[in-house]
Amino acid sequence: MNTELFIAKKLSFNRDNKPVRVMTRIAVFSVALSIAVMIVATSVLSGFKIQLKEKISGFNAHLRISNLDSNYSFDPAPIFNDYDFYHSIAALPEVKHLQQYAYKGGIIRANSDIQGVVLKGVGTDFDRSFFDRYMVDGGMFSVNDTVTSDSVIISESLSNLLNLKTGDSFEMYFVQEPVRVRRFTIAGLYNTYFEEMDKTFVVCDIRHIRRLNRWNNNQISGMEIMLHNPDDMDKAFEKIDDIAGYLTFEDGSRLEVTTLRSAFPEIFNWLAILDMNVLIILIIMVVVAGFNMISGLLIMLLEKISMIGILKSMGMPDFSIRKIFMYRSSMIVLKGLVYGNILGLSLCILQHYCGIVHLNPESYFFSTAPVSINPLSVALLNICSFVVISVSQMIPTMVIARISPDKTMRKE
Repeated sequence: MNTELFIAKKLSFNRDNKPVRVMTRIAVFSVALSIAVMIVATSVLSGFKIQLKEKISGFNAHLRISNLDSNYSFDPAPIFNDYDFYHSIAALPEVKHLQQYAYKGGIIRANSDIQGVVLKGVGTDFDRSFFDRYMVDGGMFSVNDTVTSDSVIISESLSNLLNLKTGDSFEMYFVQEPVRVRRFTIAGLYNTYFEEMDKTFVVCDIRHIRRLNRWNNNQISGMEIMLHNPDDMDKAFEKIDDIAGYLTFEDGSRLEVTTLRSAFPEIFNWLAILDMNVLIILIIMVVVAGFNMISGLLIMLLEKISMIGILKSMGMPDFSIRKIFMYRSSMIVLKGLVYGNILGLSLCILQHYCGIVHLNPESYFFSTAPVSINPLSVALLNICSFVVISVSQMIPTMVIARISPDKTMRKE
């Protein structure tokens, strides 16, 4: 039988001493609050990162293959959509979808208002799931191989800016020689709350851009590559870059592969800073819980000083007595972790399904705080918190070695 554990369990059922009882509750509350805050903080950050990356990739994909001479221009030099190596790229396990696109900068004129935008042309291979998810009125137009569609989708913020609605038509001007005009009809309105992107992109049939640029039917601005897991971006880039990166063709054109991170470094740097902020919060929460546990354990030690003297006089070594109080503190920590997990996970689930906490979309890109619960992260938080707080409890138990059994028993 584990004698130390047996005595620790007996101590846990001792409700006679009110100060110890109060301090124990404070320690449990401290641990519970700390783990709840850590779960909420990591879940909100994870949800924010996942959904923000999803919005950026919905407009720009995880990786791109384009002409090296494009230099991130919205009027890029064309490449061809029938390169043989596209099949090799599509067969990679990291790749979810491959689709062609074309860009053309232009100016919308509607109701005496004008607005500069980017016309993004899509083909029959376009994955419309992203825009379907954020559609607020109307729907996505269909693209086929026979008839060119004059329908487009624009953002709700752009429609409000230009006083347009679903079903309205507008003219779009393209500054080139000669200046060209196209008339489009709005098939649907989307709203991702990502103002920078929403006010920039108008989605249309890719054949409009081919005609405006006098391209052949197999010429495009580039290929967008969507991945199953965005975290595989660097690994997929290495593979795709080996296949298509910096290829040179007979006409002297060359290809390059770019990642979403290289296209938007400022956003990814900002997300890295957020990771550091959350790490600081986690450290503070663990330290606060640890100090409260140390205070509670010291009070328990002082309250049980006569018991320690008796155990020493009976021949129990200091290490065994320390184990008794380590077991007792571990029970308190586990109790706090259970309550904290219930509280933290409940808050996250409530926010996920009910959206109680609202945000300003202009500042945070979301109307409600996004939440993503990662079971592995929650498990690691619990394990690390338990280990760190439990190890910190070794500090107050060191006073046991200084307790003299004859003095404590004489005092009693």
